[in-house]
Parts: sequence; C-alpha cells; structure tokens
Amino acid sequence: MNKTDLINGMAENAGITKAAAKKALDSLLTDIESTLQKGDRVSLVGFGSWSVSKRSAREGRNPQTGKTIQIKAKNVVKFKAGSDLSSAVN
Repeated sequence: MNKTDLINGMAENAGITKAAAKKALDSLLTDIESTLQKGDRVSLVGFGSWSVSKRSAREGRNPQTGKTIQIKAKNVVKFKAGSDLSSAVN
C-alpha cells in the first residue's frame, strides 16, 4: 500500500472526498513529524507508538575495500506495534 492507496481507502471508509482524506493524512503525518522532532513520543493506543532514539557514532567497514570508516551519530525513528495491531496480523 502506498500513500495514494491509503488516501483512497480513507476516503471510502470515512465517506469523505479524496481531497479531504489527503488533507487529513498530511496533517497527521506533519503532527507526528513535528512531535518526533521535539524528541517527544507519539502513541496511538492499540495501534502503536513512534519514538526517537539516539544512535551513537561508531566505526564501520567499507565492504568493497575493507577500509575502516567513521559512521556519524544520528537520531533514528522507532515504531513499536500496539497489541491490537499485533493481534490483527497474527
């Protein structure tokens, strides 16, 4: 499923236009993104939660040359599925 499929499904299930569904989805994604940028956690009970985790700098190896390289520290987004979502796929 891609974004267009999701918008079409939202419009059909909610009985709204595709334009309204796109606006709602974009708003949701923007709010999740801004919350994560602040370092806060986003939790949708039963569905899952997103959080930001810090990955420290480390040494890596170039697989082609075997040379050691430095990998910079960065923030990564993690998603943990909620109980309802986990039950639905199992």
